[in-house]
Amino acid sequence: MKFGIIVFPGSNCDRDMMHALRDDLQQQTVMLWHKDRDLSMFTNDDCIVLPGGFSYGDYLRCGAVARFSPMMEQVVAFANSGGKVLGVCNGFQILCEAGLLPGVLLQNDHQKFVCKNVYIKSESKRNIIGQRIGEKALKIPVAHGEGRYYADPDTLKRLNEQQQIVFRYCDSEGEVHINSNPNGAINNIAGICNERRNVFGMMPHPERACSEDLHNTDGRGILQALSHMN
Repeated sequence: MKFGIIVFPGSNCDRDMMHALRDDLQQQTVMLWHKDRDLSMFTNDDCIVLPGGFSYGDYLRCGAVARFSPMMEQVVAFANSGGKVLGVCNGFQILCEAGLLPGVLLQNDHQKFVCKNVYIKSESKRNIIGQRIGEKALKIPVAHGEGRYYADPDTLKRLNEQQQIVFRYCDSEGEVHINSNPNGAINNIAGICNERRNVFGMMPHPERACSEDLHNTDGRGILQALSHMN
């Protein structure tokens, strides 16, 4: 399979994602410029990745401008046809702006940029990521100023009923608690998926936890789940 990584003006985690997938996980990667319109080389067994960064300088709202890029038109069509899509950090924000995922990412409750290791825990096994990683608490870095997930009560109710919450922030023992929440996200939500379970968004950066040189490979299972690796 192949991973397509979209590069927007202001992306700064696209190369991190490429190295994690290509060098740490030995996956085929293709870099995709935001002005391109061709995803014909990808099938529904492949995965398109929207990496972290500051697309278009985060003007207006994070992801609000990138949502209108030519490549995003193709990503929406790809997702609607059943193709796998992963958005990390700014990529998560773009997916919400594009309507591929519900809710919104707001400014952190402490109004500061946060950059540190946090722990997240899978919420459900009713998606390909949860099926692979189980209930283990994963240590994954975050780096964002607007990562506070929010959704209205009706949307939250649907997310819970449909088991679309992929990750919640937790402590090292796997306990979900407000003290383990780095940004004030509602219900400690760190990642979600769509009802079809082929579009995933998360604020923590799994690509920054894939290398033995960094003494942390907890992110590998997340990316491996999307590649059907054993």
